[in-house]
Formats: sequence, structure tokens, C-alpha cells
Amino acid sequence: MTGWTGGERAIGDIAPTLAHYTDKVLFDEVWARPGLSRRDRSLATVSALVTLGATDQLRFHLGYARDNGVTEEELIETITHLAFYSGWPRAMAAVSVAREVFVD
Repeated sequence: MTGWTGGERAIGDIAPTLAHYTDKVLFDEVWARPGLSRRDRSLATVSALVTLGATDQLRFHLGYARDNGVTEEELIETITHLAFYSGWPRAMAAVSVAREVFVD
């Protein structure tokens, strides 16, 4: 995928440099690297966000993971697995976000 503009749309008005790096480096370059599939990158990203408790970014990445071929069942299983490594409260918060995202 090239030409990502989500960063520009989300924060370009207040943080144009961060939007540029988000769009051009992270999504146009890093996500396109051949070492991992987009599906695997999505699982890694969701895992990191759950562990960090980054629920704002998790909201987007759960939907993006589905777009990249990860099933809702796999995402919930990943969050459940992470409860034992990143903590119960983080997993519970992530499941609450998943419930919101999956209803859409």
C-alpha cells in the first residue's frame, strides 16, 4: 500500500511532521517491507498496543487487523493470551475496545 493519508487526516493540522512520518515512513514503508505479511504485522502491532495499554491506537488497529486477514476470534484469543503476560487490566481494557470495534 502506498499513499497512506490516515496520519494527515487525523493529526496533520496540529502535528504535520508526525503525520508525515506516520503516513510516509510507517505505513508506506515499514508496513510494506517483505519480512512479515501485513497479517503478521497486524498481530504484532495489536499485541504491542494491548501490552502498552494504548487503547486509542488499538481501536484503529483492531479494524486494520481484520482488513489484513486476522479474524475477530484470533484477535480475542491474542488478547486473552496476553492477559498472562501484560496483565489482566490491560486485557480487559483491550476486550472492551474490541467489543466496540467489532460491533461496527
